[in-house]
Amino acid sequence: MPDATTLLRWAHTIQPDTLPALNDRVVQLATQARVTRGRKRRIDGTVVQTTIHHPTDSSLLVDGVRVLSRVLRRSKSLVGAALEGTRDAVRTRTRTMRQGLRTLHRTARQKGEAVAEQRVTMYKKMIATAEQTLDQVARVRDALEDMGQAAQGQGRRLHEHVALFVPLVERVIAQARTRVVEGGKVPADEKIVSLFAPHSRVIARHKGGATVEFGRTVVFDEVEGGIVSRYDILEDGETEHGAVAPALTHHPEVFGRAPTLVTADRGVHSPANERLAGAAGVRHLVIPAWGKATAEQRARAKERAWRQRYQWRAGIEGRISSLRRDYGLRRCADHGPDGLERRVGWGVIGSNLRHIGQALAA
Repeated sequence: MPDATTLLRWAHTIQPDTLPALNDRVVQLATQARVTRGRKRRIDGTVVQTTIHHPTDSSLLVDGVRVLSRVLRRSKSLVGAALEGTRDAVRTRTRTMRQGLRTLHRTARQKGEAVAEQRVTMYKKMIATAEQTLDQVARVRDALEDMGQAAQGQGRRLHEHVALFVPLVERVIAQARTRVVEGGKVPADEKIVSLFAPHSRVIARHKGGATVEFGRTVVFDEVEGGIVSRYDILEDGETEHGAVAPALTHHPEVFGRAPTLVTADRGVHSPANERLAGAAGVRHLVIPAWGKATAEQRARAKERAWRQRYQWRAGIEGRISSLRRDYGLRRCADHGPDGLERRVGWGVIGSNLRHIGQALAA
């Protein structure tokens, strides 16, 4: 059995764009082994959380200064002579930011106008400190370019680090100024919740527990036999309403025909999806109506056959629970959007292979 690090290295040689095609091949193998026939399809989504601390504007400012201060320390040996005489050329301001964060924590539970003014004053100081750090990093970047160090060795790595984090820190500063100093709002899809996982999004949770989650929404399509035939990580602006169209396009490509039954919860319902399902040849589209249902929809939902087909939908809840619990999709520890796609793709493929093996063993 190969070592775990060897398996990880092999897994990372396959790009995320290849994993859906690899999963399609696994689904075809499941069809050949008669684990599934692809006659029924159910759709549901969940949130795969990213490994980040709970984001606050103050903690993000501290993270930004801490990361950029690391760049300043590492660049001292390269640009120290070039910036000699420049005041505070490579000075780190991490201690100032941490002191400000502790002050905000001490006043978090206090109330009153004086405390609110103190909080705004402290945020202004932290924002100013972060902007000073950005100015220092800009001077270091220019010095690296003038010396030719930005294209080789450690200088190149520092230059890449600056190019990655400076735009994110600038967005964090603008976000903190808008929300705290000016009292405005920032749309959820424009918020930065982590400098180290900027692909994370704020996702409202409509169930018990936490009111929001931080990660990405993933939609899964499952056919009978416990086989997940497709997965999709939603981009900004996409919702589960749009999950039916790609599912109906993908199904004939893998199984050679349209499914007989497609079911999902009410979050996927829309009149457009009903028209698409009819045009694709789906005999039964069982999705509860969103909002106020018509008399025809209420009557159809009371039919025994409709309720039996909708009961089959509940099985995908258990499949998602298994993917989260057994295949690491509860929280993604991999870095970046590619890491998230790899984690989801390999989890789905592993689950499908396990079900094929269990069916063949039985």
